[in-house]
Amino acid sequence: AMKIYDISREVFSARVFPGDPVPGFQPVLELEKGAPCSLTQLSLGSHSATHMDAPSHFLPGGRTIDQVELSRCVGPCQVVEAQGLLEKTWAAAVLQRGVKRLLLKGQAQLSVEAAQELAQGGLLLLGVEAMSVAPDDDPAPVHRALLEREVAVLESIDLRQVPAGDYILLAQPLKYGGLDGAQVRALLVEGSLKEA
Repeated sequence: AMKIYDISREVFSARVFPGDPVPGFQPVLELEKGAPCSLTQLSLGSHSATHMDAPSHFLPGGRTIDQVELSRCVGPCQVVEAQGLLEKTWAAAVLQRGVKRLLLKGQAQLSVEAAQELAQGGLLLLGVEAMSVAPDDDPAPVHRALLEREVAVLESIDLRQVPAGDYILLAQPLKYGGLDGAQVRALLVEGSLKEA
């Protein structure tokens, strides 16, 4: 049978990056109050909860989230356990295994050199459990290294229930025209996509 892992965080309870808008919602129509249906107005930042960064998040004139190639976001993927600051030698070793979409399980962050190595080595997508792929005190260089090469950057995923190994990733961002990022309901599928 096909096993599906939901690796997305729930939007309203997920940690919020310092300074980002706190997600919220307000009822517009309520069945309980006699309306014909229920309808809710949402308020959230483009980088709330599990989300993807577009190149325009750090690059003036960069592609916006609706322009990210979906072929980067869907396909074979590897979950790799990693902790701490990851250096260039680590990145080179990962690429040698033929990884095209990489999800890091653990509290890991990339050095600029590791980010450059992955981007230049043709990585299509990088996902992390942390709220940011880069150190909080200097986020721009790591983001730029990845986004200049259009690597899809998936942040704030939840891999606690997911063993390291090979999967199919489905991580398409919401189609917010012109924006710098968007929420993603990211899934990992074990085995093939064929129904049992």
